[in-house]
Amino acid sequence: MLRGLLGLGGAILAYAVWPVMGGAWQAQKADPVVSLLRDGKPVAAAAMTAAIAALDRAIAADPVAGLHLRRSELLVAAALAPNVDMPVDQRVALLRRAQDDLDAGLGGAPARGVAWARLASVRQGLEGTSRRVVDALMMSIETAPLIGVLWPPRLQLILDNWVAFTAEERQSLATYVTRTWRIDRDKRWYAQVIRSPVDELLVRYLLRDEPKAQEELTQILVRAGKKK
Repeated sequence: MLRGLLGLGGAILAYAVWPVMGGAWQAQKADPVVSLLRDGKPVAAAAMTAAIAALDRAIAADPVAGLHLRRSELLVAAALAPNVDMPVDQRVALLRRAQDDLDAGLGGAPARGVAWARLASVRQGLEGTSRRVVDALMMSIETAPLIGVLWPPRLQLILDNWVAFTAEERQSLATYVTRTWRIDRDKRWYAQVIRSPVDELLVRYLLRDEPKAQEELTQILVRAGKKK
């Protein structure tokens, strides 16, 4: 169930933050734990629980969209933290809470591209390939098309959910992926996202109208040891 979140997409989306206002004093108590998680440092289970509880109190006092989105980040990070001893069912419960927070937060602040990407990744981890993943992913792309750090997890989700896109959406994706390809100075991450011959074919399809992209992609895959 968690496989979709434990790779490239989950690692990035857990810690990618859309800036929000400072929030209440209770919410600020969670900030040190969030900072440790973003830095990849160990966090004690008690500290994690206390940080989530602080945001619980902040939301109880002031249930604004920004606080729900902030708590969703912490809940996803807690669910994926490799240095915390936690059974799988507890991690799944945290992800379900994060999904609820993302639904609530995005209902009040829909122009948050990072949060939509996080929701798509959480849905992928909990449910697998589905229209619900696609819906959140397309919202992320449409509201924040040029945030470079989001494109590796986005492309991974595109590949994992290819069968769930409409023909119109696939054409739109080709436009966005080609635009990203043009402005991306370091394209090595494409080799990380491509995990199979089918993935490679789909990426080539998305880049089909971009001059010299096919040759450059081949070179990237050869350098990464994924193609002879």
